[in-house]
This record gives sequence, structure tokens and C-alpha cells, in this order.
Amino acid sequence: MGREWQMRTRNLVVATLGFTVNFWAWALIGPLGPGIKERLGLSFAAQSLLVAVPVVVGSLGRIPVGALTDRFGARVMFPVLSLLTIAPVLTLTVVESYPALIVAGFFLGLGGTTFAIGVPHISAWYPPSRKGFALGVFGIGTGGTAIANFTTVKLADAYGRNTPFVLVAALLAGYAVLAFAVLRDAPGRTAPAGSAFARTVEVGRLTVTWQLCFLYAVGFGGFVAFSVYLPAYLRTVYDLSTNDAALRTAGFVVLAVAARPTGGWLSDRFHPVPVLVWCFSGVAVFAIMQAFQPPLIPVATIAFLSMAALLGAASGAVFALVGKVAPADKVGSVTGVVGAAGGLGGFVPPLIMGWVYGVEGSYAIGLMLLSDVALAAAVYTAVRMRGLSTTSAAGGVSPPVAARAES
Repeated sequence: MGREWQMRTRNLVVATLGFTVNFWAWALIGPLGPGIKERLGLSFAAQSLLVAVPVVVGSLGRIPVGALTDRFGARVMFPVLSLLTIAPVLTLTVVESYPALIVAGFFLGLGGTTFAIGVPHISAWYPPSRKGFALGVFGIGTGGTAIANFTTVKLADAYGRNTPFVLVAALLAGYAVLAFAVLRDAPGRTAPAGSAFARTVEVGRLTVTWQLCFLYAVGFGGFVAFSVYLPAYLRTVYDLSTNDAALRTAGFVVLAVAARPTGGWLSDRFHPVPVLVWCFSGVAVFAIMQAFQPPLIPVATIAFLSMAALLGAASGAVFALVGKVAPADKVGSVTGVVGAAGGLGGFVPPLIMGWVYGVEGSYAIGLMLLSDVALAAAVYTAVRMRGLSTTSAAGGVSPPVAARAES
């Protein structure tokens, strides 16, 4: 038992480390967005597209990566994706034009796909009663975006423009070696039959896959949207410096990341459904508060930090629910599709916020839309997700409203 606990812990720590480093790479463009906008004379919409491209690629890429992880395992997939991400990171040291940055951002999205590697890997190592917390701990890897916000601008200013990119590339290479040497697939793991495409199509037929997609698009999508667009928002609305905006965004991300294991732990204790209902309801309230553009200190700070904690906890609760209802041999495929939805949920809001601000000169409409969507997610979770079980999920039908929640 002691050795098994050690192996679980080792795999959890190494997978979380890899997720963190790859997410750090994935988020490199976001903190530099305002400076690139000023240097190249970009519009708000063009800046939004630049920071959103890695998000959408990293999101859609989770679908094939999740299916491939079911087939080859994390010991192969983590090193491969880490090595592939090095190329776009180093490309950022030499590109200057907007089209070239878009192309580099496209391939930088590879780092974001590693989420679909870690979830099935950790899920296979832990029993159902501990999956929520373990997956929440793995979700701490999203803090790579906080590291990017904390360090990118500072390192570039202090040691030269290329320093953040060279550092991250070196870390990715080192991690690839570590992962191949240390990671091990869970005992009893067998590669599923059939092609990755066939397994993806199969999980796409499950109703629960799309229900989870919607919930994760709101929870994690909201987190991603703020992590990539908040620097621009704070600079525009509150006239903060680039460094100050990046640091405040990093604080938002750190709190969201810290709340993710809490959401998983609460889900293990009470079930994910009530956790999600309360989290989404709270996000709706605080988004309305921020729509009126209150003073930064203290009201806006309270609103943003509260949304960070609630979105982080909701993200942890969604994958606690995945661990409860996804078929064991399809966790990677389900994770890929659901993870893609979460990333796409982060791709759309920055574009809407940039477009609305360009037309109306205000972010209020975008924040009110966030409130509406979060409230809809709370109601949907309370009505349609309560009582969901592995059997009903695999059967592709939604459970009855009155069914008892799985404990």
C-alpha cells in the first residue's frame, strides 16, 4: 500500500509539473499583448485575436491528444508534446510581424493540449473517492499562466526580450527527459481497441459529453478568458501600467488555481452538482457587479478575485464529475472533447470583449453576457445534471430530475 501511494504521488507531482511548464509556454503571448499592440499599432480586435489563437489551438488539439493518450499513455505523450512546443517558443525570439506572430501562436497552442494527457493519467491512478481532489491538484498546473504573467514582462525588461522564451524552451526540454524517465502508466492499463478517431466519435455520441462540455466551457473558459484578456482590460479601464496589469492578472490566476483542488475536494465530499450550482451562481452575481465598472480598490478587486475563486472551484468540480461518469477506457477521449470546450469557452469572450469595446467603448455588455451564461449554467446543472451516473451517461440519455445524486 505504501509503495502504491508513493507511485501515485510521484506520477501526480510529475504530471502536474509538466502541465505547469507547458501551460507557461501556452500563455507567453498574453502578457506581451498590450506591448505588441502598441508596437505594431494593432486594433483591439487584432490584439484579441493574437492572444486568443493559442487558446483555440490548444483547445481543439485536446481532442486528438486525449484519444492518443488513451492509446499510448502519458509516458509517451508528455515528452512528445513538450518537445514539439519548444519550436514555437523559440520562434517567438525572431518573429516581428503580426502574421508571423499569429503563426507562432498557432503552434504555441500545442502546450495547451497537455491537459488532455494528465487527466486520464491521474484518473487511472486514483480511486473514485480521491479522484476529485487528485484531479484538482493536477489542475494547479493551470498556474503556468500565472507564472507567465508574473515573469514574462519582468524577465524581458530586466534581461532582454528573448529571455522568457529561451528559459521556457530549456524547461520544456528538461521536463521531456524527466517525464520519460519517471512517469509510469497505472497498473492494469490496457490500450483501447480501434482508432483515435473512432473513439472520439464514440464519446461524441454520449449526451453526458456535451453536458460536461457546456459546464467546462463556462467554468474553465471563464478562467482562460480572464487570464488572457484581463491585462488589456485593466490597462484600458483602470489605466494601469503593463507590468501592474500583468501582476494583478497573475493574482487572479493564482487564486483560481488554488481554488481548483478545493472544488475537487468539495465534490468528493458533497458531490459535484451542488458545488457547481453555487459556483456558477456566484460568478453571475460578481459579473453584474463588475459590469458597472466600480472603483478598482476595493470593489473591482473583490469582484475579480471572487470570480477567480469560483471559476477555479467550478473547473475542479467539472472534472470530479468527469471522473465519476466517464467510462474508464474513454476518460482520455472524454477529457479531450470536454477540455476543448473549456478552451473554446476562453477563446470566444476575448473576441467579444474586444469587438464590443471597439463598437461601444464599454465592457459592460460583455460582462452582462458572462453573468447570463453563468446563471444559465447554474440552472442547467441543478435541473439536468443531478442524479447523473456512469450507467445513465454511457447510455447517452439524461437522467431524470428526481434521481438521487451519486455519492
